[in-house]
Amino acid sequence: MANPLLNEKSINAAAGRDESQAGWAAPSGSAGTWAPPINDGPVSTWHGGLATVRGTASATLTLLLLLIASATVAWFSIAAPAADGTVKLPVGWLIGGVVVGLISVLVATAKPHTARIAAPIYAIAEGVVVGAISRAFETAYNGIVLQAVGATLGVFLVMLLMYRSGVIRATDRFKRIVMGAMMGLMAFYLVSFVIGIFGSMPSFINDSSGLGIVFSLFVAGLAAMNLVIDFDMIERIEREKMPAHMEWFGALGITVTLVWLYLEILRLLAKLQDRR
Repeated sequence: MANPLLNEKSINAAAGRDESQAGWAAPSGSAGTWAPPINDGPVSTWHGGLATVRGTASATLTLLLLLIASATVAWFSIAAPAADGTVKLPVGWLIGGVVVGLISVLVATAKPHTARIAAPIYAIAEGVVVGAISRAFETAYNGIVLQAVGATLGVFLVMLLMYRSGVIRATDRFKRIVMGAMMGLMAFYLVSFVIGIFGSMPSFINDSSGLGIVFSLFVAGLAAMNLVIDFDMIERIEREKMPAHMEWFGALGITVTLVWLYLEILRLLAKLQDRR
């Protein structure tokens, strides 16, 4: 899934909210007189209630810890593999986690000030999904989860280093290309789903053919490129002095992208092992 949070539309909406809303240093009385910003976020209390990159990093770490804890509980709650090595996944858990996670993202996107509540809910719900899927993949491909986690962390650090060093810049052209590719990917998945209802989905989406691997590489690469846009938007949140709850908004965006990247890497590694 693509990251619907940290894009120009949602950030501009948050930045363009009326100054009367909580968290903004709104004009009060005569021109030039400013009311102190309200500290509506628990992260950056040392910055007078304004969002910071440091605060977003702290919030991101909190969300990832919640996600890992939830995934661990889900992992050990699943029954041991059957005699044939298959794992019976709790379908109800998966559907519930996806639905709750999606609702949390939509709520935070529409009302960014709710992100400090919606973000932890997303992390816990999506952790159930990630834990269950990871258990199934680990049963089929021993050691694949640790490899996927390591690869995800490696990609994140490389993209962060390239962004901070200026090797990759989130220019307007770069954003248009990435967002266009994401829209195209979402349209492709939608068309494939509709086709699958009446027939069968394109086999290369899930198979280990050369085309299937190229497709997974493309999707994983697109998720990695989305991290660059996330980093840029988080810096913009601080630069434009948005309220502290935007730290949770930014952290939620990073978490959504990391979950997407991890699942795509997991699928890519499974395809590569199938070719052995």
